[in-house]
Amino acid sequence: MLPVIIAGAGPVGLALALALAGHDVPSVVLDDAESAPPARLARACVLPADLGHWARLLGDVAPEWTAWRTVHRGRTVLRHEFAPGAGPRQVPQHVLERALREAAGRQSLIRFAPGHRLTRLEQDEAGVAAYSAPRAPGGRRGLERQWRGSHLVGCDGPRSTVRKLLNIAFPGRTGVERFAVAALRAELPAPGEAELHRGLPGGEVIRRPLDEDRWRLDWPLTADGGLVTPDALLDRVHAALAAWHGGDIPPYELLDTGVHICHQRLAHSWRAGRVFLAGDAAHLLGALGTQQVAEGLRDVDNLAWKLAVACHQGNAEALLDSYQAERRPAAGRRLRAVDQALPLVRGGGLSARVRGRSGGRLALLSDSHLGRGALGGPARYGVTPIACAVRGTTATATPAGAPAEDVPVYTLEGERARLRERLGGPVLLVLTAPGARVWEARHWLGAGLMPELAATAASLPLPAELLVTEEYPGAGAHTLLVVRPDGYLGAALPGTAREALLACVNALRGQAAHHGRPEPAADR
Repeated sequence: MLPVIIAGAGPVGLALALALAGHDVPSVVLDDAESAPPARLARACVLPADLGHWARLLGDVAPEWTAWRTVHRGRTVLRHEFAPGAGPRQVPQHVLERALREAAGRQSLIRFAPGHRLTRLEQDEAGVAAYSAPRAPGGRRGLERQWRGSHLVGCDGPRSTVRKLLNIAFPGRTGVERFAVAALRAELPAPGEAELHRGLPGGEVIRRPLDEDRWRLDWPLTADGGLVTPDALLDRVHAALAAWHGGDIPPYELLDTGVHICHQRLAHSWRAGRVFLAGDAAHLLGALGTQQVAEGLRDVDNLAWKLAVACHQGNAEALLDSYQAERRPAAGRRLRAVDQALPLVRGGGLSARVRGRSGGRLALLSDSHLGRGALGGPARYGVTPIACAVRGTTATATPAGAPAEDVPVYTLEGERARLRERLGGPVLLVLTAPGARVWEARHWLGAGLMPELAATAASLPLPAELLVTEEYPGAGAHTLLVVRPDGYLGAALPGTAREALLACVNALRGQAAHHGRPEPAADR
């Protein structure tokens, strides 16, 4: 099998190589970085709960937030406690990259080409030829080398060479928001909780825990582009610490500072034949707490399993087209939501009090951190080329095209796990079977629907794993959930609907085969 060539060894490129290895697909990572990323605590990202499979690589380095609070002039106007396993994590980017690189280094299917910068590429019906210039002593570049692959993915950042070689436009706006950032070690109230404070002497500040007693503080800056002096930043730190400690400034250690600038850009196209864009090469966001690294990892989850099908089975053009059809509109909706919210949040005419879910300055500022609304909620792929448009689907609390709930599941061997722990491999077929947990697996494997379902799962056009759950929100007994490898619900079907199941998995394969009269994907 030809490898997938990945340009760029940041978080998105490394995660893509790992995800492909999980599908038994080899990759070559062209890594032009001269050294490991600097250990900057002020350069950090938030991993929401739906990306917990990536956060698990970090172990206890980045603990989950226990709660989120929104505070206005000393009064808590919103407090949300996260259930275990559902809290976001804030992690310095160099820590995330190190964990990804160490995991990739243990994979025999991943090959690194350090010091190699992509210079040109060619593609034909059989694959892609990428050419790179290795770094030579003295800063020079050595003789050009050719790499042959099945596909190429540009994960090479906002100045993407891949995007430029493809002549893909990258329109948008620069400097949409600016933040002063400080990372410090201190004992602060409510350890483990992330908080937004407005009405402090130093202005609005977001406080998020890193690990142990280390914190990251962010202050929005005015749009005039003025410099942030060290003294001005210290004044903000002292004002915040004093407000949280009754007017006194507790002992603290300033670990890192910086200025974070948020841009808004979206590439016109994310696919050109066998070449794809992902992460910063495809989109830029970050204003109002939206998370650029998280969106890049969602690109990875969406693309990796589709590339794996193309590499293992071929004939996957419709499936590969669905990457752009799903992910680009999702990024576009996020960017539009920021554009619509910014005048309300940063303008002077709106009351600072919370006024329900639809408005209110503080509600909007909290949405991205709470993973809700247009700013923070997970994307829904309502209209997609691989929708399972079949008759006879059943209702659940999760609409088709949205992320499935992370319910407890049981494998056919009787192992108990969470649904998200089984993602990244085959399609998951999850049968709701009340009372399953009180029986050993050997009792229900040969009973009811299970024998027929197990035989059907083995004959589907995509690899599939059959699981059992006691219950799923809004689903009746013996409902069969078809969950894509990226965690999105393809359809909910009666457990006996074998033909509908086959049609649904054919649709996920990019080979639409409808059972009965198709229904519009956006209506489900």
